[in-house]
Amino acid sequence: MKKLTLFFLLMILFASCNSTKHVAEDMHMLKQNYIFVDSVQNKNSELQKYVLQKPNSRFLGIPFGLYLHNLGSHSKPKTAKEWGDKNIHSYRFIKTFFSEKQSIAYANTFIGINNWFLDNDEPVIVNQRKIKKTADNLLAYYKTQGYFEATVNTVIDKKDAAKKATVAYHIKSGKPTFLDTISISIASPVLDSIYKNSATVSLLKNGDQYKNQTFIDEAKQVIKLYRNNGIYHFAENYLGFYVDSTRNDYKTNVDFIISGERILEENGAYINKPFKVQKIKEVSVITDYSFAKKGEKYQDTLSYEGIRFIGYDKVKYNPKYLSQSIFLKPYEVYKDTLRNLTRNHLKSLNNFKSTSIQFEELNDEELKMSILLSPIEKYTLGFETELTHSNIRDVGTSAKFSITDRNVFRGAELLKVSFLGSWFNANNRPDWEIGTDASIEIPRFVAPFGLSRMVPKEMSPRTLFSVGTSIQKNIGLDRQIFTLFTDYKWQYNATKTIQLEVFNTQYVQNQNVDKYFNVYSSEFTNLTTVARAYKGDPSFDFPNDETRAQKTLSLMKEVSGSSDFRASNPTEFNNNLDLLNRYNIITSDFLIPTIAYSFTYNNQSNFKDNQFSFFKIRIANSGNILGLLSDKLNANGKKTFLKIPLAQYFKTDLEYKKFWSVSPTSVLGIRSFLGAIITYDNSDIPFTKSYFAGGSNDIRAWQTYDLGPGRRNTGLEYNVGSLKFLTSLEFRFDIVGKLKGAVFADAGNIWDISNSSFVDLDAKFDGFSSINDFAVGTGFGTRLDFNFLILRFDVGFKTHEPYLDGNKWFQNYNFPSAVYNIGINYPF
Repeated sequence: MKKLTLFFLLMILFASCNSTKHVAEDMHMLKQNYIFVDSVQNKNSELQKYVLQKPNSRFLGIPFGLYLHNLGSHSKPKTAKEWGDKNIHSYRFIKTFFSEKQSIAYANTFIGINNWFLDNDEPVIVNQRKIKKTADNLLAYYKTQGYFEATVNTVIDKKDAAKKATVAYHIKSGKPTFLDTISISIASPVLDSIYKNSATVSLLKNGDQYKNQTFIDEAKQVIKLYRNNGIYHFAENYLGFYVDSTRNDYKTNVDFIISGERILEENGAYINKPFKVQKIKEVSVITDYSFAKKGEKYQDTLSYEGIRFIGYDKVKYNPKYLSQSIFLKPYEVYKDTLRNLTRNHLKSLNNFKSTSIQFEELNDEELKMSILLSPIEKYTLGFETELTHSNIRDVGTSAKFSITDRNVFRGAELLKVSFLGSWFNANNRPDWEIGTDASIEIPRFVAPFGLSRMVPKEMSPRTLFSVGTSIQKNIGLDRQIFTLFTDYKWQYNATKTIQLEVFNTQYVQNQNVDKYFNVYSSEFTNLTTVARAYKGDPSFDFPNDETRAQKTLSLMKEVSGSSDFRASNPTEFNNNLDLLNRYNIITSDFLIPTIAYSFTYNNQSNFKDNQFSFFKIRIANSGNILGLLSDKLNANGKKTFLKIPLAQYFKTDLEYKKFWSVSPTSVLGIRSFLGAIITYDNSDIPFTKSYFAGGSNDIRAWQTYDLGPGRRNTGLEYNVGSLKFLTSLEFRFDIVGKLKGAVFADAGNIWDISNSSFVDLDAKFDGFSSINDFAVGTGFGTRLDFNFLILRFDVGFKTHEPYLDGNKWFQNYNFPSAVYNIGINYPF
């Protein structure tokens, strides 16, 4: 393998010696572009987007894509026959000993390899036409910024003997032009009244520099104003900006003209009609529209609040509920925002393949609105398979089968029943999980006491009821989890989402408590040390049979009650208490009734947007209400409900992410997380709700659960805490084709803030001094982007290790101590 890798690298190196291998004699490969503005080099990315020709992309200064391309040859055979004619002996040998089919496949393999090389970045050849077009683009851009006297000259430097050239664009901007007197003229009394009553503030201001974008934004603002006040036909062609170009003092007057009439064609002639405010006269909804049924007779018609619901067959939707997604009502003034809101709301129901809203002009002041809805099949089956990976699980597979019933109660509800299963590796052993759940999503609030009216329907309120169970094997002690929750969610605006979990209850039942010391073997080793000290027998060992778990637990309880051993061996006594406390927490069943509030801000416009912010806060409480209803305690002094230990805590999570588009092919991102859990009423924190550090989506220089808490290096299998801070910085960039690269730095840790007497001081959070407990990992990685899936490989190096004595920096900064992470999709 090493020889193959070395051979491949030598091939790349050899190709790099001749990067112009495929450049013709009279041609030149573009080496670099330079932009100079008033004799000063400008590297502004805003200008770079107007440059049509860019040099071959590079990684670490090396154009790998070009070198791979150069390993191929344009003159090599393109078909199996051509390859056979050129390689007669090889072709005949395969054909003789195997078959004609095998020889063709053999030839196609070499042709495919050559084509793969050629599919990589070919050399960018200097193109005079594109250079001129770039100069025109730059000139046009500067004129849109008010530099009407700007000039652009290009210089192509072909002095490089290796058939390479550079292109320099020299821009002389001149003086900018500023806006002077701005006047607005509105020809229509109707439009003038709307404009004045709106108190619209113009974006065009005296003294501002001339910029085209300001005029575009002003036009959009005026169009939006009129179309949201009943002027249905108003458009950009009814606006005019007239700029005075006769002045020579670098100032210009602007006349903003708004036409008062629209142009119509009637009987082959064009006529002008004054704009009038138009209202919705009729609203009709076809609930089962299809193009194939167009023109057929309607079989059913229902009316609700002036809206006609029509069906080619029986109308299957309750008009009362479907009308809640229609925001333009009869006799109301037409508004663009309500039209768009209606379309988006209907789409969000996930009941219709397509949603079309059409308008017909009845007269100068009235419109008819028709909504054509094409429903999705009532019953749909879903089957999903997935390659999975998380901080806790190594690579595995999962499958999910679901049945969805749409419009189950005639109110566009979604009833979904799912069955799932997964198999994966965790901690070097095979694990599996099976489960089932049923949920119903209702596109409105379902709540008593009129609470459903608290959130306007414009915010797309949703109610989700769900119940489910899952069985996990070989995950910790094996467990079965029962879940029941009610969830309310609404879109406050385009960027803000609010979620309220009013009844999110989880019952965690451990199945094999006797396996505790097999799973947590390091704790059994520590307990053996305690037992030898307690019994005064350095050779003592627990029996290795089915009685070991019971005898170990009995000894732990016996030691915890021995005042003599506490006085003679305080260290071992406290270690035993710590181990017994962890045993009680991890082996305990838990009832976790949660009430939570979440607020999410996300201004990402679409999945291609690489410059956005994300913020989420979640505040949760567990056990508050049920704790008031029960005063029962178990043997460990923990409050119970129906004899099940009750988890009682407050938990807050804060997450912030920010991304910057550094260039068209690179992105810089940061992620910070802060979370804390505070218990009350002597409750423990369920293991599943505790924080951990490390893993492929966390601090990547440590394995999952290996880090913390604090500056401790416990050697335990699972290290958890009640406070967590994490921050990451990652720079992502293209290498070649689908291959992406990244360099990153992660920092953070977990601590204990429970004030428990069992917790070591090194594990506790101690204010600002705990900054010294931050673990820092740095590294690099690669990603294969398949659009629908991203395979990720990261190498994390331990940069700062808080648990070391003496110097904590770069002590194990090497490949043998590094952590190699395989992940699915980006870490954040």
